[in-house]
Amino acid sequence: MFAKKEKRIKYLGFNDFWFMVIGIIILSFVTDYLFSKSFFRLPIIEAIISWSVSLFFTICNWVIIRKVIILLRKKYTKFEDIGKRLVLLFLAIVGTVILVDFIGNKILTLIFKKNYNAQSFSKVLLPVIIISTMTMAIYEAIYYYVRLKKSIREEEQAKQAMVQAELDTLKNQAQPHFLFNTLNTLRDIIDQNSKEDAKEFVDKLSNVYRFILESGNANLTTLRQELKFAQSYIHIQSERFGKNLKANWDIPERALDRMIVPMSLQLLLENAIKHNVVSKAKPLAIHIEVANDCLVVTNKIQPKSTQIPSTKVGLKNIEKRYRLISGKSILIENDKNKFRISIPLLKPSDQKKHHEHTHN
Repeated sequence: MFAKKEKRIKYLGFNDFWFMVIGIIILSFVTDYLFSKSFFRLPIIEAIISWSVSLFFTICNWVIIRKVIILLRKKYTKFEDIGKRLVLLFLAIVGTVILVDFIGNKILTLIFKKNYNAQSFSKVLLPVIIISTMTMAIYEAIYYYVRLKKSIREEEQAKQAMVQAELDTLKNQAQPHFLFNTLNTLRDIIDQNSKEDAKEFVDKLSNVYRFILESGNANLTTLRQELKFAQSYIHIQSERFGKNLKANWDIPERALDRMIVPMSLQLLLENAIKHNVVSKAKPLAIHIEVANDCLVVTNKIQPKSTQIPSTKVGLKNIEKRYRLISGKSILIENDKNKFRISIPLLKPSDQKKHHEHTHN
């Protein structure tokens, strides 16, 4: 009956010690009032003795039915078994009330040497069954609520784990994508420049990869940190393109502490360089600014005559990560003359927390 607190919570959904104590006392007075009105028609001593009989029956019914509840919950553990469990519980309540009434009256007759005949079913047992059913329904309602809450929480945790796994996959996509393109750049430098230039490029590349490693476990980073990474990336690309590649930075100080998806700005810069001519005849200027609470990257469209194979990672990667992390989308504009991409600047509170969007 008075099992450990952990077991009570496990099978009942809550610690029911005081619920039992107070409930038994209240129900014993209620049943005494309904059937005997002892405290209204008898002297106090006799009234207490009469009430004790109601208390005895209430304790027996409560303890037995409570034990049945625990046994049923041990046997039918699945959430969808609730219908079967409720039917069996109701049958157990009916059987318990009838059995306790029969045996209890026999015991009381032996103890008090007074004939405690079982009264009619409709007069006593039916009301007791109804009261017991309503009381045990509280147990079921609390247990159902706790199980439902737990089920929703587990489902949301599973969803969040899946989202995080997908984010990790996307981050792991972006990093090899960056490596692939920088190795192509290194190959061009080795072909066209001295060994010293190639060594310097590798040193700068190692600094860039330090950022990638440091931000590898984060879903968001500050614009300040992302700018350092992006500017290092542009510096690396300048080794290849010289003055033919220019980045115009127009970032106000107030925006530097806003959040951004790691490597997103670098991917946008890489996308612009990859798909446009960068030459002395056609220098490429990339403008990076903050507008309408977004980081906006704009470049003139200078399509290459021969497009290099695309890995299809860049923009889709950014779009997916923004959608998974914040539910927000990036904006892509192409008027055949200029290509403009706007990515939202986020606050830490913009990051989705799936368990906060649970509806019971």
